[in-house]
Amino acid sequence: MARHFLVAWLALAANFAHAAQPAVIRQAAWLAGCWEAVSPRRVVEEQWLSPRGNSMLGVSRTVRGDSLAGYELVLIREQDGRLAYEAHPSGQPAAVFLSRSASDSSIEFEDLLHEFPQRIGYRLIGPDSLLAWVEGRVEGRLRRIEFPYRRAKCAGL
Repeated sequence: MARHFLVAWLALAANFAHAAQPAVIRQAAWLAGCWEAVSPRRVVEEQWLSPRGNSMLGVSRTVRGDSLAGYELVLIREQDGRLAYEAHPSGQPAAVFLSRSASDSSIEFEDLLHEFPQRIGYRLIGPDSLLAWVEGRVEGRLRRIEFPYRRAKCAGL
């Protein structure tokens, strides 16, 4: 009986160790490249540099007509066994969201104390398709904004 208990305990410990694996920047490597969401009202572009130095850098801009409507600089970095999404949006203070989950095709960040959004996520749908979203509570109601991106050619000089 003691042997069965030991085997069960070791199996449980192995499952826990697997579930508690730290998030590392290479889990977000699939995000690298250029992405865009085009609609009649606006164009949203995101560009992510490949992982290097335990970090990724991203930049986005939203254009309506011929006018810049907003931009954001983002740093994803490893922090205490998780990934941190450090956002610097135009006209707003910086905010840091920590990873809730990270895999080779999706990642979700969260800061429940942030006004809006409280969650930011990315999910790879196919090699050339990505769904990004922000969500959270505004005046007690859940609000979610989705950005269906397609891979785009990165603009050069």
